[in-house]
Amino acid sequence: MSSLAQGFSKSLAMTILSEIGDKTFVAAAILAMRHPRRLVLSGCLGALIVMTILSAVVGWAAPNLLSRTWTHHITTALFFAFGLWSLWDGFNDKGEAEELAEVEAKLNADFKGNIGTTKEGTKMDDDMKKEKRPLLTEFFSPIFLKAFSITFFGEWGDKSQIATIGLAADENPLGVVLGGVLGQALCTTAAVLGGKSLASQISERMVALSGGVLFIVFGVQSFLSSVES
Repeated sequence: MSSLAQGFSKSLAMTILSEIGDKTFVAAAILAMRHPRRLVLSGCLGALIVMTILSAVVGWAAPNLLSRTWTHHITTALFFAFGLWSLWDGFNDKGEAEELAEVEAKLNADFKGNIGTTKEGTKMDDDMKKEKRPLLTEFFSPIFLKAFSITFFGEWGDKSQIATIGLAADENPLGVVLGGVLGQALCTTAAVLGGKSLASQISERMVALSGGVLFIVFGVQSFLSSVES
């Protein structure tokens, strides 16, 4: 079992380079301009923490389903695959402005839909509103739930999630969780405080290229460790 410090450092570096400037980062920045920052931050960060823990649990359980040798080989292959994928994204980047506009357009459409729903809702009685309120909104703010759901489903199946599963299968799971949570907290806080101006200034091309190099370094290290053993 790898050391906690190694799992922590790998997870922290991977999370920051995977999450900074991506679509959920941009979404958090735009949401924070329209809604209270504390609700957006808690919703986005809550979703990312849940996703990190779930991914780490899956990675921790993987060696119990497959042999540790096979798990290690699969993890090594994933690191190389994600490295090449990130480098490809970096060299074929469509531009920060276009991606920012794409995310903003989706949020604008959702925002306009919510306004229409709210206007229709003003015609209802208060009792009817309470009856139609979803159960979760009785306990959580709708803004919190919106930020949580956008982030959670935006990250589901993302390469950072799968990479976290691979890391947890090959490294200390607790270190992976701690590093991932800290990385998510740093990125999400920067997005919420920096807003759209920060999101538009980050070069996604450089982030993708840096992340690609990091994944390949992880892959080489994982491959060499299997050769040595």
